[in-house]
Amino acid sequence: MNLLKEVDIAVIGAGPAGLAAALACAEAGASTLLIDANDVPGGQLVKQTHKFFGSERQHAGTRGIQIPELFAKKLVEHPNVETMWDTTASGYYDSGELVVEDGKRFIKILPKRLIVSTGASERFVLFENNDLPGVYGAGAVQTLMNVYGVVPGDRVLMVGSGNIGLIVSYQLIQAGVDVAAVIEAAPCIGGYLVHAAKLRRAGVPILTSHTIVAAHGEECVTGATIAKVDEKWQAIPGTECEIECDVICLAVGLMPLVDILWQAGCEMKYVPELGGHVPVRDDNMRTSNPNVYVAGDSGGVEEASSAMITGEIAGISAAESLGLKAPEADARLAQLKADLAAIRSGPAGEKICAGVCRATVCGGVWE
Repeated sequence: MNLLKEVDIAVIGAGPAGLAAALACAEAGASTLLIDANDVPGGQLVKQTHKFFGSERQHAGTRGIQIPELFAKKLVEHPNVETMWDTTASGYYDSGELVVEDGKRFIKILPKRLIVSTGASERFVLFENNDLPGVYGAGAVQTLMNVYGVVPGDRVLMVGSGNIGLIVSYQLIQAGVDVAAVIEAAPCIGGYLVHAAKLRRAGVPILTSHTIVAAHGEECVTGATIAKVDEKWQAIPGTECEIECDVICLAVGLMPLVDILWQAGCEMKYVPELGGHVPVRDDNMRTSNPNVYVAGDSGGVEEASSAMITGEIAGISAAESLGLKAPEADARLAQLKADLAAIRSGPAGEKICAGVCRATVCGGVWE
């Protein structure tokens, strides 16, 4: 095992949160090591072809696939940043040692502070024949289309009406794929209505209070059975409907990836509004372990804009805990928190706000 020299701050994950965190750390003067299991930066951004909306400070009007390049250029040119690609974080120990693996060796790193921005993994649902070829997660469909230029099939049934389900459905239509329907077990659409409106204008039915019962086919998907659900989320007998499709795309939510946070001894709490177990943190994204900060979906599943904001907050705060501070950092931190509150405002953000409140330490800052 090789021992790297000590760094001020290590950032695990180079998605939107990790990129923003690493840049904030570096600009504050901290020696920063950015680690990611992929060979390119961006995380989920590398397959998001839609334009962001909201504030220009979070790259409104820019397509998701273009945002990593904006960060990467600044990081590559910054003297305080070192990157490790194709590298997986394997463990974090009581001594403060972070062990990573690059496919050839294990490497020990000694960061003074650690920012965990490992993102989230896709959830799946149980139904008959859900292991047939042609059943995909929404992330896999996005990767096929937007990274490799391959359409997954000719006619898709989308399960889930959150933002991911709605956006991927529209991207499928743009790629020439027929979307048979979007079904949603909840009684209302889960994503932003602006995304749903695009699908409705395209003639795609969005069926709320519906679930998938079974996939059909011998060697691959040839169709599906859906049904209405009752108030207990159970399929109602006699309401079954057959859908002809060769792809079933599951967009039923994400679950924070928090293994490193468990290993770091962070206080964890199950918060369903945020996708599962998340670390208790303060307003500066510091966890109960004073050396560990969290950012992005690993702290609770939200949008990429929120991930970039929480990443920058974590970066500024982690650097400041080491006595390092960029000019006008206080004003920037206040602006970021205001931007985050604005993104979470309104009916669509009520669930997120409730979850964040449950996951935030009383008083907002650790004593």
